[in-house]
Amino acid sequence: MQEELVAIKGVNDGLLISLSATESWQSVTDQLAARIDEKAPFYAGANITVELGERPVPKYELSSLKALLERRGLTLSLVRSESNTTQMSAASLDVPTDNHHAAPIAPEPALLETAPVNPEEKGTQGVLFRRTLRSGRTIHSEGHVIVFGDVNPGAKVIAAGDIIVWGKLRGYVHAGAGGDESAIVCALEMSPSQLRIAEYVVTSPTGKRRKIKPEVALVRGNQIIVESRE
Repeated sequence: MQEELVAIKGVNDGLLISLSATESWQSVTDQLAARIDEKAPFYAGANITVELGERPVPKYELSSLKALLERRGLTLSLVRSESNTTQMSAASLDVPTDNHHAAPIAPEPALLETAPVNPEEKGTQGVLFRRTLRSGRTIHSEGHVIVFGDVNPGAKVIAAGDIIVWGKLRGYVHAGAGGDESAIVCALEMSPSQLRIAEYVVTSPTGKRRKIKPEVALVRGNQIIVESRE
């Protein structure tokens, strides 16, 4: 099935793209390009790890994949492969390789909800980062994102769902990056360099704020509003 050609997951510092090891290279790369183009704002600027498994990928094919990503503003930062051919191709293109599978980010066990979950209540996939995001760091997620720390100026968080910052939000955030206008952004201190929800955009007002309190940003009346939570 076509849906099995390409799988995309959030991993540390970027995205993991797993490509089919059996389908034609043209079919796989065509679907990958279509997937990226469909949600271009969500993927913009991401570091990409490509998982190729045992598939032998010659240099010209890997080079075309690297170029496909670069034309869309993405960086091929790591190739995971069990094939000597693929590893040699990556080395010739100065792309690091690893023959171990990348593990998707998951909430830490100590912070997981311990109460029973009603099977009729469907949750949404999300990722948790227990650290401050410093300048230059970018997080992408096709679900929700929780940052247990600050988002510093120069850091970016882009999520298809909600974004919750248990700290100071001073960087760039884009919730509902796939077009979900019901997404929200929450922070203990809301001072983003730019905040986006779906296609709506606001920036923080200049000047210091006298009182720091938890706030939530959401779309209402075709604009982003910020409400306090006390």
